[in-house]
Amino acid sequence: MKIALIRKYYTDFGGAERYTSALAEHLLGIGHEVHVFANNWKTERETAWENRMIFHQVPMFKGLSVLEALSFAINARNMMKKERFDIIHSFERTIYQDIYRAGDGCHREWLIQRRKIDPWYKIFVNRINPLHLVLLGMERNIFQDGNYRMIIAISKRGKEEIIKHYKVPPEKIKVLYNAIDVSRFRLKNRTEARANVRKSIGIPDAASLLIFVGSGFKRKGLKAVIKALAKLDPNIMLMVIGRDRTGYYLRLAKKEGVENRILFMGPVVDVEKYYSAGDLFIFPTIYEPFGNVCLEAMAAGLPVITSRICGASEVLADGRNGYIIDDPTDHDEIAVKIRMGLDIDSESVQCFNEEALSLHTWKRYLEQLSVIYGEMCGNQRYSEGN
Repeated sequence: MKIALIRKYYTDFGGAERYTSALAEHLLGIGHEVHVFANNWKTERETAWENRMIFHQVPMFKGLSVLEALSFAINARNMMKKERFDIIHSFERTIYQDIYRAGDGCHREWLIQRRKIDPWYKIFVNRINPLHLVLLGMERNIFQDGNYRMIIAISKRGKEEIIKHYKVPPEKIKVLYNAIDVSRFRLKNRTEARANVRKSIGIPDAASLLIFVGSGFKRKGLKAVIKALAKLDPNIMLMVIGRDRTGYYLRLAKKEGVENRILFMGPVVDVEKYYSAGDLFIFPTIYEPFGNVCLEAMAAGLPVITSRICGASEVLADGRNGYIIDDPTDHDEIAVKIRMGLDIDSESVQCFNEEALSLHTWKRYLEQLSVIYGEMCGNQRYSEGN
């Protein structure tokens, strides 16, 4: 098949971006012709498959987010209309696709959930913010009958949100949980890697280390984690991996008296070795359609604590390989769940992690995706006729 994948940009540091990269690699590996439409594709990992994909740079106005979103969607549509594809598979809110993977969730639902952390004036501003108005408009367009052939939701909750807000028929939405390359995160020399990483960044052997991974600290709950850390034993430390401004969180850590127990690592390419240094993964996100980092942590052998609104909570065995937080803004609840998570039996964690991850292999994912692709190609494609 000749397949077009749409993603605005790629870096090594974003979970969604890494996911698009992995899908492209696997599609190439089973013989498909893969075209990637993006404004930028930048990686520090040299991979042979990238020389086999066909990259199309989509022009985009930069500076204002609203112009970026509109210009990318319009230019991507115009470029794809010049060629014929068997499948146009979009990972962005665009205006021309066969399959839309709702990897970023429902923007309408995100605006509802962020009221939990936004001050009143921000809630008002969001209602008239041109970017939100444009994204909501594009989202409505995507979910209108005739503008898609199939919607892929990445969690059951995500499917329910789309149905609730846009009345999309349930049979038009397939739930495909994300896949993961377990071998990358299940290090053979985990004990050695753990010792080396801890030594290199000054983590005592006796300390319990919490791992937080994710760019966009506000949405992903870092504030609540820092406040929870202040309620925990001084022997518990926190490592933060991801891209965001750290000034506010450094001040908060100092105010809470835990500045010496937090390490901000910034974005890293080899995140797998940092997982190996940890004892528990903490991710109390305010809104997360899935959260691949949870699968990564599970593959690395860690218990996972995340919020119920995170799609990955649907694959956790609560109390066996992690715990689910009901209120991601409640640092008291988070502190309790962290204590419980650090006490989980490691053999239990390993057993349930392996069982859960067996359902998230790329082989299984591609089999499910191939069925959807086959259904799409079995009928006349709207994108070839318009």
